[in-house]
Amino acid sequence: NEAPGLYPSSVSFQISNLKKILKGILDYNQEILGQHINDFTLPDVNLIGEHSDAAELGRMLQLILGCAVNCEQKQEYIQTIMMMEESVQHVVMTAIQELMSKETPVIGGNESYLKKTAEELNDALATKEEISQRCRELDQQVAALQDEKSSLLAENQVLLERLNQSDSIEDINSPAGRRHLQLQTQVEQLQEETFRLEAAKDDYRIRCEELEKELLDVKSQNEDLTSLADEAQSLKDEIDVLRHSSDKVSKLEGTVEHYKKKLEDMGLLRRQIKLLEEKSAVLMQTNVGLEEELRKANATKGQLETYKRQVVELQNRLSEESKKADKMEFEYKRLKEKVDSLQKEKDRMRSERDSLKETIDELHCVQAQGQLTSSKEVFLSPNEALSFVEHLIRLQHENKMLKLAQEGSDNEKIALLQSLLEDANRRKSELETENRLINQRLMEEQSQVEELQKTVQEQGSRADDVSNYYIFNFFCKRLNVDVVPPLAQLVDELEEALKKKDEEMKQMEDRYKKYLEKAKSVIRTLDPKQNQGSGPEVQALKNQLQEKERMLHSLETKSQRDHEEKLIVSAWYNMRKAAEERLANTGSGQSFLARQRQATSSRRSYPGHVQPATAR
Repeated sequence: NEAPGLYPSSVSFQISNLKKILKGILDYNQEILGQHINDFTLPDVNLIGEHSDAAELGRMLQLILGCAVNCEQKQEYIQTIMMMEESVQHVVMTAIQELMSKETPVIGGNESYLKKTAEELNDALATKEEISQRCRELDQQVAALQDEKSSLLAENQVLLERLNQSDSIEDINSPAGRRHLQLQTQVEQLQEETFRLEAAKDDYRIRCEELEKELLDVKSQNEDLTSLADEAQSLKDEIDVLRHSSDKVSKLEGTVEHYKKKLEDMGLLRRQIKLLEEKSAVLMQTNVGLEEELRKANATKGQLETYKRQVVELQNRLSEESKKADKMEFEYKRLKEKVDSLQKEKDRMRSERDSLKETIDELHCVQAQGQLTSSKEVFLSPNEALSFVEHLIRLQHENKMLKLAQEGSDNEKIALLQSLLEDANRRKSELETENRLINQRLMEEQSQVEELQKTVQEQGSRADDVSNYYIFNFFCKRLNVDVVPPLAQLVDELEEALKKKDEEMKQMEDRYKKYLEKAKSVIRTLDPKQNQGSGPEVQALKNQLQEKERMLHSLETKSQRDHEEKLIVSAWYNMRKAAEERLANTGSGQSFLARQRQATSSRRSYPGHVQPATAR
């Protein structure tokens, strides 16, 4: 009520604000709450703004209460209303009920809004019942308070009557007058004390102002001292940092000296690595040549294995055929002896037959002459002539049977010998063909071995480790003495040489590993900030060392394999030579085929030999 009077120049502004508030309340009731206020006199904002009319202001507050009890936070507002005094609660509830009785819902609301409104109405009715119960309780309390008020009023009336009946305070002799005088004296004393305290208060205020000024000066000085203390603390921190930096500088100087020594060691290591690289390059060139020779030897290794098996098979077949040829030669000699004996028997019987023919012819001549001569001449008796004829017939029959038997046995033996001769000739041609093929293959292998030996000699003259080449030549010469027995010993010696070579390669690999570990330790100890330029170089050296280790390992394996294959090739070459010498020295300096040719020629030159065509 006092606000409009305090600002009379802002009446139009207040009226405008009240109009906006009223319009907002009506829009809220219609749009949000869905209610339209009927038969309710709206407040006149002009009267409220100009004269602060209580009735119009009450209507405005009534509309605001209606919005409060119908909004979403209505429970909070209702609780606030419940906490007010009973009289105020009663007035507020009456205003709310009056407004709610004149509110009507807006037509056209949806079903959900109606349901919500019904729920709110039920809540409002329940709240109304509670409020009604509270109002009844408050009415009872009001009645009790009115009774108490009436009793207090009666007591007050009695006290007033007593006061009127008492003496006047203006009388000094009366107790009330004396009491009044004392109180006046006390009041005067208190007023003097008050004046004195006010004067002291002024003094204290002046003193307080002076102290405040001094406090401001002290604060400014304190701020200056604080800034100086901060600067001193920062300087102290800087001194600590510098002291720590000086300690670190001394340590770093020692580290720099240590790194200088390490760099000197690194220079020595680099020179050693350079020497090792040169040596490794030489070894690499040697190993490349050996690898090329190994590749060539690998190409002929399979053929050598095949030729080895073929030579073994041919040797076995040759030994078997030699045994068969010896057996056939023995059988041929035995049959030849039989043929010779039969030929002699045949010649003897032929001569006997011829003699018998001559005897018979003589007998026929004698018999013819006996018939012409006289009785004086010699004459055979009939018994002697009969026995002689019988003996002659028997001899003719035996001669015929022997001739038939001789012809049959001669034909069988000749056919058997002819078949054996054909088999021997066929086997001879096969062996000659195989021998030519073997000689061709051995000549090819000999040429390859000679080429390999020449290459090995050339590579051996360029290699660093020449001892392996001399060992190889020494063992090759040893192989020429004898092939099979010294071969195992040769392999053992070669294995020992290879083991020595492996040990040397392992020692070299260990040296490389030690150098690599030393280089790694130097790299780890070096400061990364001071050694940024040498990092890639050290890494490149490490990569080169690792690459050389791999190359040495591969070249070691290839060299070992190449060495073994070359020794195998030389061994087979010497074995071929030994086999040829053994074949050349078999059968008193003559080969089997030469002996067969001699036997055939001697058989043809024999005078009593019967030709196959004649036998047939």
